[in-house]
Amino acid sequence: MRIISGSHKGRRLTAPKKLPVRPTTDRSKESLFNILQHQYDRENTTVLDLFAGTGSISFEFGSRGVKNIIAVDQNKMCIDFIRKTSESLELPIQLTQMDALKYLSAVKMQFDLIFADPPYDLGTQQYIEIIEKVFANQLLDRQGQLIIEHSDQEKFEQHPKFSQSRKYGSNVFSFFEE
Repeated sequence: MRIISGSHKGRRLTAPKKLPVRPTTDRSKESLFNILQHQYDRENTTVLDLFAGTGSISFEFGSRGVKNIIAVDQNKMCIDFIRKTSESLELPIQLTQMDALKYLSAVKMQFDLIFADPPYDLGTQQYIEIIEKVFANQLLDRQGQLIIEHSDQEKFEQHPKFSQSRKYGSNVFSFFEE
């Protein structure tokens, strides 16, 4: 895994092999950030990275100058890896070890961008639960977006908050907004 752009551009990060994760591929991540690069004022953007895993998405935002990043994962080994790496890179990532769905019910702040990369075997109903909790709890600011990474087997085009999707190999990013 590598950081695509920003202050740590090109930096390779090696996560422990025992982490129970499926990291976003560099190609998919680069494509996603090409879409996002002109949409947000990086210094004032607030990002929530759900199912953070290796922290790859959080590291990318941090490297690009985002100062307000919260990464959530229930796995202690993932949180420990993100903590150690973010400290070594001096990136301002706040960490929460918690189930992502419980976090969505408990958090009381709004975000410009919420990125969720749940396990691909999560199940359609649980993906819908993520979307519903984000909007029911008003977790996005007025211009905010929820982005969910999922397999090409899941389809969300019929959801009323769906705005677009982008497919990269078997990975899909679905975007949701008010």
